[in-house]
Amino acid sequence: MITRKIKKKRIIEQAVKTGLCTGCGTCAGICPESAITMEINEKKGIYLPKVDKDKCNQCGICLNLCPGHSVDFDELNKLIFGKIPEDFYLGNYEKCYVGHAVDEKIRYNSSSGGLITALLLFMLEEGIIDGALVTRMNKKNPLEPEPFIARSREGIIAASKSKYCPVPANIALREILESDGKFAVVGLPCHIHGIRKAESLNKNLKQKIAFHLGMFCNHTPNLFGTELLLKRLKVKRDEVTKLDYRGGGWPGYMNITKKGENLLLELPDYWAFVGLDFFFPIRCLVCSDQTSELADISFGDAWLPGLTDKIGKSIIIARTGNAEQLLQHGKNKSLLELVKCRAIEVKQSQISMLYFKKKSLKARVKILRKRMPFNGHLFKPDILDYPLSLFSCINHLISQNRVLRLVLEYIPDNFLSLYKKPFDLLYYRKVSKWMLYD
Repeated sequence: MITRKIKKKRIIEQAVKTGLCTGCGTCAGICPESAITMEINEKKGIYLPKVDKDKCNQCGICLNLCPGHSVDFDELNKLIFGKIPEDFYLGNYEKCYVGHAVDEKIRYNSSSGGLITALLLFMLEEGIIDGALVTRMNKKNPLEPEPFIARSREGIIAASKSKYCPVPANIALREILESDGKFAVVGLPCHIHGIRKAESLNKNLKQKIAFHLGMFCNHTPNLFGTELLLKRLKVKRDEVTKLDYRGGGWPGYMNITKKGENLLLELPDYWAFVGLDFFFPIRCLVCSDQTSELADISFGDAWLPGLTDKIGKSIIIARTGNAEQLLQHGKNKSLLELVKCRAIEVKQSQISMLYFKKKSLKARVKILRKRMPFNGHLFKPDILDYPLSLFSCINHLISQNRVLRLVLEYIPDNFLSLYKKPFDLLYYRKVSKWMLYD
């Protein structure tokens, strides 16, 4: 008997094997057979898709819309904005602002100005949307994120503040597809990439999403970052009843609640560990999008002298005419405070990570020997970009080794600072000489 070999269509597992999966959850949210779930990979400290082979019909949709596998920025920019961006650093945009929510409580209890929360509440109350794809920390497992569709004021407020851990936000796309109405989506660049790709394949999804709100992204620390921080603080995982990464003004605090007690850590104090290169997922090392270039509106911390205060302000990039109208509508309703700023100010506020994401990217791609997951311009690295990039790549490998992670748990803060200081001195010297222009 002759058996015919069936050529299998490509599925999401190929993106996982290459190490380019972003863990965004788009594949799980869109799979027509509900054959994909997002599960924590204990070895890598990130969410990865798991395929149920009994349900999977190998249609190939999951890989086609995977932003880890590929992102055609030129094509998506044409589809979304009608043109390829003239600004290589920020992407397409209409206007830029510095602003914050007028409601002081929302502003104080958010990450940097409370604008996303204020806008979502405004859209919900005005009937512009029927719900929003957002993320909160799970009440039963407070170290794990919980993407969901918020349909009430309470739900939206519960999802405020940044989450410095992997978030498979786009698993909630399934609920949008199964629901009537219009929705806003909130995510990091990779989430927005996945949603935009999904919309290009699924017109029903495109019709249901009214606004895409994107957040600026340094990187998403893997789960080992928070877990090791708690161990260094002598806090047991099962003691934690609530965890907030931001809030309490600007730049804010991590608030760890255990047995009714609150442990507050200022952002610079805990980010000095959680934000280290050790906890960079490999896909974040080859990402080129700092400012959520495919969103309708992008938001980030206003890291510039004179633009910040102790309550919080945001940088805002309105990328479409509809987005600009929405912002002005919110301002006219006295819900938002907005002040125009120049694009160069936005770039200067993010110059360190723009250098990392744009200028030195090609060096890391070569060092890691990864296939470029997107099209677009790449700067030619200079001689210092390679050792600086190598430092980041080596640190990534350290957190992927179980024994070396154990060592990280016990290394004193001052030793870590000394270890990173030469890198910082070289890196920021390079950045300070890198000129950006309008």
